[in-house]
Amino acid sequence: MPSKDIASPGGREIESFVERARGLARSTPPARIIFALDATASREPTWKLACRVQSDMFGSAVAREDLAVQLVFYRGFDECRASKWVKDPDALVNLMMAVRCKAGQTQIRRILRHGYREAENRQVHAIVFVGDCVEEDVDELGMLAGRLALRGVRLFLFQEGDNSIASRAFHHLAQATKGAHCKFDASAPDQLRELLAAVATYARGGTGALKTLAKKRGGITRLIEKQVR
Repeated sequence: MPSKDIASPGGREIESFVERARGLARSTPPARIIFALDATASREPTWKLACRVQSDMFGSAVAREDLAVQLVFYRGFDECRASKWVKDPDALVNLMMAVRCKAGQTQIRRILRHGYREAENRQVHAIVFVGDCVEEDVDELGMLAGRLALRGVRLFLFQEGDNSIASRAFHHLAQATKGAHCKFDASAPDQLRELLAAVATYARGGTGALKTLAKKRGGITRLIEKQVR
């Protein structure tokens, strides 16, 4: 019996399929991470470290443009600023390099309030905060974290040093949002690099992708994955 040919799609059908695929790609919003840092005077060494390693949040996303990051920082006694959303690690570095640290107190509540306002307008997958102390009312911060949790925003708090008050507060905020709290050593830049990469993996692919990465890398990535459920 002669074989029956399977007709291949014509040129117009292929073009139509490609165009539909492109349209779906364009309609898929990027994963969004707010990258928040304490820019008071004592944080200047860590700020420079964050400048060096922040590109690991983007990873291979530069080509796909599937990740958008917004820089938020506070410094002095009454200054808290937010950048535009960017999809280019070089753009984020340029924003960060323009900032100079100033002495002041923590303003974490302003970061959490800003994150909530952003989440009201668009999906925000995670807020990363890098700091070493808390000088605010922890109960108020916990209330704000609870509001973020209702919006599906997880807090990832990366602590430099061993301040016991900060440790308790960061742990509480992470638990309230089903996020994570990890300490890192500023003299070991690979730790912060891995932490940021883990958050980016979660933002793009959820807990399943984070679990896969943790199995592959172990170490500090595993510490995050165990907390994010």
